[in-house]
Amino acid sequence: MINKEVEKILLKVQKPGRYVGGELNSVIKNKEDVDVRFAFCFPDTYEIGMSHLGMKILYSLFNEKPYIWCERVFAPWTDMEDIMRERNIPLYALESGDAITNFDFIGFTLQYELSYTNVLNMLKLADIPIKSKDRTELSHIVVAGGPCACNPEPLAEFIDIFFIGEGEEVDLEVIELYRQCKAEGKTKAEFLKKAAQIKGVYVPALYDVEYNDDGTLKSFTPKNSAPSKVEKRIMSDMDKSYYPENFVVPNIEVVHDRAVSEIFRGCIRGCRFCQAGFLYRPVREKSIDKINCECKTLCDNTGYDEVSLSSLSSSDYTEIVPLLEKMSEWTVSDKVSVSLPSLRVDGFSDDILNKLKSIRKSGLTFAPEAGTQRLRDVINKNVQEDELIETCSKAFNGGYTKVKLYFMIGQPTETYEDVEGIAHLAQKVVDTYYACENKPKGKSVTVTISTASFVPKPFTPFQWFGQNTMDVLMDKQLHLKDTITTKKINYNYHDAGTSYLEAVFARGDRRLSKVLEKASEKGFHFDGWDDCFSLDEWLKLFDECGIDPSFYANRDRELDELLPWDFLDYGVSKEFLIKERAKAYENQVTPHCRLKCSNCGAAKYKTGVCYEKRQSMV
Repeated sequence: MINKEVEKILLKVQKPGRYVGGELNSVIKNKEDVDVRFAFCFPDTYEIGMSHLGMKILYSLFNEKPYIWCERVFAPWTDMEDIMRERNIPLYALESGDAITNFDFIGFTLQYELSYTNVLNMLKLADIPIKSKDRTELSHIVVAGGPCACNPEPLAEFIDIFFIGEGEEVDLEVIELYRQCKAEGKTKAEFLKKAAQIKGVYVPALYDVEYNDDGTLKSFTPKNSAPSKVEKRIMSDMDKSYYPENFVVPNIEVVHDRAVSEIFRGCIRGCRFCQAGFLYRPVREKSIDKINCECKTLCDNTGYDEVSLSSLSSSDYTEIVPLLEKMSEWTVSDKVSVSLPSLRVDGFSDDILNKLKSIRKSGLTFAPEAGTQRLRDVINKNVQEDELIETCSKAFNGGYTKVKLYFMIGQPTETYEDVEGIAHLAQKVVDTYYACENKPKGKSVTVTISTASFVPKPFTPFQWFGQNTMDVLMDKQLHLKDTITTKKINYNYHDAGTSYLEAVFARGDRRLSKVLEKASEKGFHFDGWDDCFSLDEWLKLFDECGIDPSFYANRDRELDELLPWDFLDYGVSKEFLIKERAKAYENQVTPHCRLKCSNCGAAKYKTGVCYEKRQSMV
C-alpha cells in the first residue's frame, strides 16, 4: 500500500518492485485492531532480505497473533535513498506504507557484521534517534537478533534489546510484556528492566563496562538485577516448532526464489572456524513426515516449483534418502525439483545422486576448506582427499561437468604450501573428470575454486586467533592464482579489505559504537557491496576516533583475557573451546557428535543428538 509520494518516484529508480509491497501472501491488518506494531527490518536490499528464512518464519509467527501486525522493511538501494532524502520521504513498511515512526518495535536481523552501518542508516532514514539513550519513551523499541547478536557489543549503544539464540518463543514473550507495560503506563526503563529477566534477553543499558590500561576488557558488571549470564534460547522439539504454511511471494526475482523447509538445526561436525556450527548446537532434526508436509503445503500455497531442504549440512540428516523417496511421491508428478544445499563431500552417496538426477545439472558445490590434509585436520574438517576425488568421480559419471570448491585462506597455522595445495587439489579434480569412463561425451569440465579470508569469530575455538594482515592475505591470494596452471580452473576470491572490517566488528567491543556513530554521520552504508565499500575511508574514520582496528582484527588474544561476549552462554563451554584450540595446534581431529560426545556442554539442553546419544548409553 504505497503512498502517493512514493508512487511518483518509482519510475526513477532501479527495480521499483522492491518498494511497492502488495505481494501474494503478504499480511494486511486494520491497524486500529492491533495492540503492537512490529517493523521487521532487514538491513540489506529486498532481494537479499526476501530470501532469508528467519524473516519468513517470524513474520508469519507474529502475524498469527491477532494483536500484532508485523510488516517488512528493507534498506532502499542508493538511488531510492537519495530520492527519499531529497523529497523527505521517511523509511516506510511495505504492507501499510506507513513510516516506521508509527511502530512500537523496530526489529533488525543481524546476519553479517558489514550490515551494521545499514542498521543505523535505516534508523536515520526513519528519523528515529540512533542511540538508545535518546529514545526515552515506551515506543520505537529497537531490538535485534541473529547470529551477529552473539557479540552485540559494537552495537550496544544503539539497540535496546538483543535476542540471544533462537527467536520463536522469546520474541513473543517480550512483545507480550511490552503490551502489558504499555497498557499499565510503564516507562521504557521499567519495561527494559522487566525484559532483562526473560531468558535469552540482553539489555545493554543494564551493564557497565571497564577497560584495562592496555585496552583489554577489565570488567563487565550487571546492574538493576540484570543477570550476570544471558543464556541463549533454543527450540527443543523441531516438529513442534512453528513453521509457516505461506511465504510472501516476491514481486521481483530474489536471490533464493523458492520454497524452503528447514530439515534440522545445528551441526554435528565441529569445524573449528565455523561459528554457526557452535551457536546452533545441539543438532535437532525434524521428522520426515513434518518436512514432507511443510514442503507440499508451501509449494501448493506459493506456486513455487522448487523446494530447498535447508540446514548447515543437508547430507547429515539421518534419513535423507528416505526423505527424498517420500517427497518423490508428489514432486515428480507436480514437476517440483528438490535442491540440497550444503552437501558434504563424505555424505554424497550413490543413493543421493540417484535421487537428485531429476534436478537440472547446473553443478555441485563442496567445501573442502583447506588444500592439504594437515590443515584440514587443524580446522577439524574431517574430509579426506580421496573422499573428495571419489565424490567428484560419482558426480562426473552421473552427468555433472561443473564443480565448485570453497576454501578459506589465512586459517591458523596455514603455510604457503597449504595455499598451493588448493590449486593442486583442484587440478586433481580436473584430472578425475578426464579419467571417468562415463563422463558426458564431448563436454569439458569446469572447476571453480573460491576462497574467503578467515575471520576469527566468537564462540569458536579460533576466537583467540588474530586474522592475517591484509598484505599477507592478498599475497596468499596472488600466490594461489600463480599456482593454477590450467584454464579448466576458475579462481574467485573475496576482497581482503571487507574481511578485515568484518574481523574488527566480529571481535569488537562497546568502544566501536563511537566509530559506527561517526560512520553513520558520514553516510556509510552497504559496506558488504563493492559499489559502496571504501577501506580507505574506514581507516580514516578509525584514525579520527583514535581507535586502532588491528587491535580487534589482527591481535592474538590470551586465553585468560576477558572477551566482550563472555557474559553470553550459547551452551558450548569455554573450556571445550580451549581444548579444541589446543588440538588444532597439534593437528588432531575431534569425531563428530554422532560418533562420540565430546562434552562441549550442549547436552545440558536435554535435547538433540548429543543428549539422545548420552541417554542411549545410560
